[in-house]
Amino acid sequence: MTAMSLHELTTERLRLVPCDHAHLPGLSALNSDPEVMRYITGRGETPEETRAVIERVRARWVKWGYSWWTMIARASDEIVGIGCIQNLRKSGTEPDPECPFEIGWRVRRDRWRRGFAIEAARAMAEFAFTELGAPTLYAVCDPQNAASIAVMRKLGMHCRGIEEWYARRVLTYEITAATWRASAVPARPGEAHNDG
Repeated sequence: MTAMSLHELTTERLRLVPCDHAHLPGLSALNSDPEVMRYITGRGETPEETRAVIERVRARWVKWGYSWWTMIARASDEIVGIGCIQNLRKSGTEPDPECPFEIGWRVRRDRWRRGFAIEAARAMAEFAFTELGAPTLYAVCDPQNAASIAVMRKLGMHCRGIEEWYARRVLTYEITAATWRASAVPARPGEAHNDG
């Protein structure tokens, strides 16, 4: 068992596995979809860009013990999305360990509205609060991204308003560890109909 396999998470329908080169075809298909990337970068990524992202993410897993997971459907073994626990940053290209923890996700367009984002988000939040001892989790998105906002609300997060992260103004949500412990419920498949 590798050190990164210790960080695999399992839900009723998903395996969350630290991103790896073996995931390149599925992640490239996800990240190349301009609709999936609409509120993130505004354009699809090339396979070379996705390969470079995987390299950076693998290094973060080794350095910090958390980063991006590939969401794999347990029933079919297909990649349906990606999610993360990482530190936010004001600017630059690397997460800033002085900034709060962030939770994030994106799901393949043909798997939208099936509850995968909230199911993965609950498992990742539990990891952040239990394994990393995160005092607070933030989530950020474009103010027009209604699907991500819906997932944030279902996760029990509350809106902090518009803040500056990633060198842009984004809608920012948060949940504290105490609120999570008081209200967290396990992920239920098919519950969410509005997640991305």
